[in-house]
Amino acid sequence: MKKFLLTALVSTLLVGCHAKQESTNDRLVRARQQIDLMLNEALARNAIPRTLDKEGQTVWINKEKFDWTEGFFPGTLWYLYQWSRQEKYRNAAVRLQSIFEKQTNAASHDLGFVFNCSYGNGYRLTRDPQMLDIMIQAGNTLVSRFNPASGTILSWNPDRGWQKLRGWKHPVIIDNMMNLELLFELSKITGDSTYRKVALSHADATMKNHFRPDGSSYHVVDYDPRTGEVRDRQTAQGYATESSWARGQAWGLYGYVVCYRYTQDPRYLDMAVRIARYIMSAPEIPADHIPYWDYHAPEIPNAPRDASAAAVTASALLELDNYLPQTYRDYALEIINALSSDEYRAATGTNNLFLLKHSVGSIPHNNEIDVPLNYADYYYVEALCRMLDKQL
Repeated sequence: MKKFLLTALVSTLLVGCHAKQESTNDRLVRARQQIDLMLNEALARNAIPRTLDKEGQTVWINKEKFDWTEGFFPGTLWYLYQWSRQEKYRNAAVRLQSIFEKQTNAASHDLGFVFNCSYGNGYRLTRDPQMLDIMIQAGNTLVSRFNPASGTILSWNPDRGWQKLRGWKHPVIIDNMMNLELLFELSKITGDSTYRKVALSHADATMKNHFRPDGSSYHVVDYDPRTGEVRDRQTAQGYATESSWARGQAWGLYGYVVCYRYTQDPRYLDMAVRIARYIMSAPEIPADHIPYWDYHAPEIPNAPRDASAAAVTASALLELDNYLPQTYRDYALEIINALSSDEYRAATGTNNLFLLKHSVGSIPHNNEIDVPLNYADYYYVEALCRMLDKQL
């Protein structure tokens, strides 16, 4: 174990020295080269890339089925448009996000992921009222899943699929914190306080019931939909109920940083700091800061890493640096240096044209293990744009 850690540390230092020679703008140029190749494929297929299947072929999302990740590639294009102001990215984002514009259905809680990352970024950059209309439809659907008794937004419908087998009644996953940005933004734009009230209630209930004293989180909290009482705490994508699923920790951090952005409530800042401290001090985190898929995976140090969790964490820490300057910046930059190394960033034209390698969807479901994921790429590019804004 000591030999492994020493080797990882030396490798990280060497990678860091090499990666720091690249400017943030250079990294965006490099990202654009790969994304341009993927974009050609996407436009030819009129579909959105998600990941790789078990045969190593790209999984494409089209109009036939709702997919919680379908907003990320258009969202990445919006960030390239923000950086470059090249109309081809704006036009492509508009075209590809139109694939799912009518999918604001009440069967999913992932509407913030889907519509805020795509239409939300688009509206932020263009103020197109048609995009706002679609965001409002998505926000209204998300609000329809709110349960006043528990004060939370229902995550998975427990009457179907593998979720039904768990016996849940009102499951809420930590991922749902990422949907609150859409609600906060809609309240800010429209003046309708309903969205904000739902977001605040969900954030407060999650803060109370999802987190352990050390700042780590459970993945799933199941509520009684009638009384609002907590029925159980479990995991779905982590190793065990009491383990720390890596991306779950990142979702929680990002979510509470967003809550503080919109409210300036110190409770949310304190919560974000608690989560950040847990992540940064966890002994299970490797020297290069790219976590194993679960902090307590039994096969560590041979467990798969999750670049997507690292990218989300880096982007969140860069925003947290706006509120607590110099406290989290170095750690975020070290993550980005690692993700920009040959170990994690694909050479142009490889990796089926995705940017990052070595992410994990769900090991318990035997799904998307050690593959590229479109949301890893999205949060990596978002982090680079945030670095550029900070002149880093």
